[in-house]
Amino acid sequence: MAAAEGPGGGGGAGFQSAAHRRLRVLSGHLRSAPETHLSASQCRARTGTAPTTSTSAQPSTFPKRRQDILKWNGWGYNDSKFIFNKKGQGEFTGKRYRIGGIVFPLLKEWVEKNLGGNLEHKITPRASLNISDVPPSIANEEFLQDLQTSKISYSQEAEARVFRAHGHCLHEIFLLREGMFQRVPDVVVWPECHDDVVKIVELACKHNICIIPFGGGTSVSSALECPADEKRTIVSLDTSQMNRIHWIDEKNLTAHVEAGITGQDLERQLGDSGYCTGHEPDSMEFSTLGGWVATRASGMKKNIYGNIEDLVVHIKMVTPRGVIQKSCQGPRMSTGPDIHHFILGSEGTLGVVTEVTIKIRPVPEYQKYGSVVFPNFERGVACLREVAKQRCAPASIRLMDNEQFQFGHALKPQVASIFTSLLDGLKKFYITKFKGFDPHLLCVATLLFEGDREKVLQHEKQVYDIASKFGGLAAGEDNGQRGYMLTFVIAYIRDLGMDYYIIGESFETSVPWDRVLDLCSNVKERIVKECKEKGVQFPPFATCRVTQTYDAGACVYFYLGFNYRGISDPIRVYEEIEMAAREEILANGGSLSHHHGVGKLRKQWLKESVSDVGLGMLKSVKQFVDPNNIFGNGNLL
Repeated sequence: MAAAEGPGGGGGAGFQSAAHRRLRVLSGHLRSAPETHLSASQCRARTGTAPTTSTSAQPSTFPKRRQDILKWNGWGYNDSKFIFNKKGQGEFTGKRYRIGGIVFPLLKEWVEKNLGGNLEHKITPRASLNISDVPPSIANEEFLQDLQTSKISYSQEAEARVFRAHGHCLHEIFLLREGMFQRVPDVVVWPECHDDVVKIVELACKHNICIIPFGGGTSVSSALECPADEKRTIVSLDTSQMNRIHWIDEKNLTAHVEAGITGQDLERQLGDSGYCTGHEPDSMEFSTLGGWVATRASGMKKNIYGNIEDLVVHIKMVTPRGVIQKSCQGPRMSTGPDIHHFILGSEGTLGVVTEVTIKIRPVPEYQKYGSVVFPNFERGVACLREVAKQRCAPASIRLMDNEQFQFGHALKPQVASIFTSLLDGLKKFYITKFKGFDPHLLCVATLLFEGDREKVLQHEKQVYDIASKFGGLAAGEDNGQRGYMLTFVIAYIRDLGMDYYIIGESFETSVPWDRVLDLCSNVKERIVKECKEKGVQFPPFATCRVTQTYDAGACVYFYLGFNYRGISDPIRVYEEIEMAAREEILANGGSLSHHHGVGKLRKQWLKESVSDVGLGMLKSVKQFVDPNNIFGNGNLL
């Protein structure tokens, strides 16, 4: 179930971001600096590393050939995945994550019991790309010649084009696993700085080329799919080589960063200097700063650091009409409608975000995880509402319903000792027998506190005191940390499910507090009803969690999965069920999206969400900025 709020951790450092590692401040490492600007010749003269304000260079996690490191038809790294081993036990491969090599003995039983899975019914996806199946490149030769003259790197290689032809929607990955390809980009270009992007867009306008910006490729809204009816040459503009931090300003606590940097690289490089952004979407390892801006992203720690619109100070974007940017980097301006809000959420329809000035904070001194178990979901939601009302939410507070709690239990590692097993048994006995919690109703909230140590401990007590008023019991740091960290690997589970006729996806919404319970209940009931009517033989996995809280409401995040054995067209059935769930969300007062964006997947509801006049305003901006539809990915409108 792909990218979530959002969908962290370094390539070789497991889950931990710079904040988690509590990196020390390096003496002499920082300086306050005015904005610098690299010319195209300067940026191409560099060696492929990403310099910061220090003298040492920081390499980017991903090279141009990301397909050598990442799966071309699944989530994440090639060497990282969930499998069932020879003993039928769940296991996670590779050494990039803390759970690498760990056995999950309860996973098989959970899959069989809850989804009708059977290890004897296995599907093997295509292991390698068959180049002969990929549609040929129909590139404009004059455009390619101008790229060569401009010394901008590009490729027409089939693997490079296929890798950037999709995000991580279910239907995209399903088709790739079957080796089925529709329209793919004809050319991939790699600008290395802002000036390169300006030149590419100028050439696209000159030759009437269609550009689709590509950041981390983690989209779950069909945003990266090439329009099937696009006859022009389609160029995938890969921003991965635009990955430098130009400067860090200690006095104003800002950093000026190129938009192609991934979340993990941004936090690692800032962490070397003692700073962080605190923006941690589930997709942090792979998603980019420019992608966060383009989709109005949200991170798991938004309670302290804010959503992306709260973090952004300044944006530079290249459009067919020229460059959009403000004249200063003041913290707030009353100069008419904020042009940043035309860029935030524009989803690659108006131009390419090239550089962003973003707020930074010192790496937190202290972090502490926690968890609370509630007798039922209603009590848990009431607790989160009170925490939000008192404005004392920790960096992250997320409430899982019972189904998601049971699933998390299935991902519990093998018990290391009899003592540990005994403790777990005593905890279960205390909660279910002594306190009377029904195992089929209880739910769990995971917590993350960070900041000054003394304040964190005071904050922790305040939150646990509130939880106790709603029947909540402290459930330990280990459960909180494990729940938080599993967020970063949950997307790998979907690939495992697809090996055994199980398909699944995630979708989210925001909703006022007084509608949270009804929305959660009604959407899950609608999913069950739709599955039954459409011939799904086994009960679906329909679950939700409350993931971000606000004064006036919360974000609710759903997972939907089912076993499709016996269904001839599983993708069509899945999409019909998800569409019904989205209709139910809207009918219950939920938003079209909280942080995944609209893309092509949800644009049929956009007019209903923003009104006829609102949609007309968006169309007018598109018409002025991009009259020839150079940025023709077909998102939003």
